[in-house]
Amino acid sequence: MPADTLATLAVLFLIVGALYASVGHAGASGYLAVMALVGVEAAVMRPTALSINVLVAAIAFTQFARAGHFTWALFWPFAVASIPAAYLGGLVELPQHALKVAIGFVLVLTATRMAFVAWRPSKVASEPRAPSMPMALAVGLGLGFLAGLTGTGGGIFLSPVILLMGWADPKRTAATSSLFILVNSVAGLGGLASRGWTPPTSLWLAAMNALPQA
Repeated sequence: MPADTLATLAVLFLIVGALYASVGHAGASGYLAVMALVGVEAAVMRPTALSINVLVAAIAFTQFARAGHFTWALFWPFAVASIPAAYLGGLVELPQHALKVAIGFVLVLTATRMAFVAWRPSKVASEPRAPSMPMALAVGLGLGFLAGLTGTGGGIFLSPVILLMGWADPKRTAATSSLFILVNSVAGLGGLASRGWTPPTSLWLAAMNALPQA
């Protein structure tokens, strides 16, 4: 990857990471958008976003958990289905064009999600109710596969679902989403590694520049 492209990515990753980590997200959709803008190949975008997710989400989760906002009972029903689904998503090897379309679809969904949440207030109940097991498994399954397939962690979509359904308050939602992103990203990378992927040296430079904000 050219030096000027790496420098541009380093600056933009730093900005994206700072914005996303503050709300419990690792920033995968932002990293994907940035890489698309500078012309990074789709096949490189997916493992890069997942790898940075692992580092940033781990730090974000640690901060929220130390503050006492994490609840295992809310997290595990989503994760039990999402982890194997993310691994399977990472195993899928899409043609370059199809992968670009899939990533573009995720970016459009992300923009739509942000507009929708801004327009419609969240249902944050004084006494949040837990999701039913079938609902949590279905949400985890779908978002996990999407995470591994496209390079997102799934948290950007899990957060609004939790808030809109009144399953948790914003801070507990952020704690849940950060760990959800972490485990799905690790699983997605596991699927990619099973196909022979190994991290390039340039990846670590990009990852390190996403961390100072956390």
